[in-house]
Amino acid sequence: MTDATIKQQSTQPKRFRGKPRGRELDPARLEGLRELLGDERQNATLRRRDLLIEHLHAIQDARGHLLLAELRALATYMNLPMAAVYETATFYAHFDVIHDDQLPPPAVTIRVCDSLTCQLAGAEALKAQLEANVDVEQVRVLRAPCMGRCDTAPVAEVGHHHVLFATQARIASVIEEGHFHPEPVNWQRLDDYRSEGGLALLQACREGDVTVDELMEAMQQANLRGLGGAGFPTFKKWYFVRQEAGPRYCAINADEGEPGTFKDRYYLERSPHRFLEGALVSAWAVEAESIYVTSIRPCMACCARRLVSLRPQGGSRRAISCCAVARARISAAKSRR
Repeated sequence: MTDATIKQQSTQPKRFRGKPRGRELDPARLEGLRELLGDERQNATLRRRDLLIEHLHAIQDARGHLLLAELRALATYMNLPMAAVYETATFYAHFDVIHDDQLPPPAVTIRVCDSLTCQLAGAEALKAQLEANVDVEQVRVLRAPCMGRCDTAPVAEVGHHHVLFATQARIASVIEEGHFHPEPVNWQRLDDYRSEGGLALLQACREGDVTVDELMEAMQQANLRGLGGAGFPTFKKWYFVRQEAGPRYCAINADEGEPGTFKDRYYLERSPHRFLEGALVSAWAVEAESIYVTSIRPCMACCARRLVSLRPQGGSRRAISCCAVARARISAAKSRR
């Protein structure tokens, strides 16, 4: 390369990209999100990363699907990379991501559980029967992962309404009635739980009447162990966690996808405050800053509110919080407060 060539290149004006990489943001979509979710410019907490799942559900519930254009707007709204929003939205079966070259789905979606238990109960034949008889322009039929209702297999979900011991006739009846919302969950109320001595242990721990060592000794004597497969003693978990430097967090997995498993749902739908007290006592014992609960159960909306209401007086709202990551169905909880 000659000196003249180098000089010529150095004198040429640099070319700048006139537009950012990727698809352009539609300002109207961003304004639509602000109307639906709230204005993040006035309330910065709406940009919290742990609200991404809930924002996605709010959009899905309002629109019936997730347009890629709205995901781009949500990325701007939350100041997150588009990749993070897209990967989250496409990870879960109940989010309908519609690309720019696709049409929105039909108004009604039937999801047939394809877990082993439902398969043994005839889910595959049910899905084939539904596909052969529905109007594809009005209804679509999809497979769905385990719905945690193995005791009532086969199970189908129409909108957010679970059809137990599902048949084509029962599903058709639900569609005809337009019953697409979850059934209310009749869980034990907090006052009833308190009347049985509930929250007494939590109060004793906070007031110093019960020590961590005493609790660990009780768990050792009871031989309480984890059920994840290794059967690791719970008191040892507490001991090892307490040796680690903070901050510490308590993570609870209440999602069940194992064949025939629905114990978590059974107890959470009947006595959620017992679960909450145990979670709060555990967090107190290991000095955890936050509790994160993953669940798709409707009752977790109740747990989310109660967990925050039971935080220590003067503690921050996020000091003890519940993040129902896969979905705490808020709409179900509102109907049965």
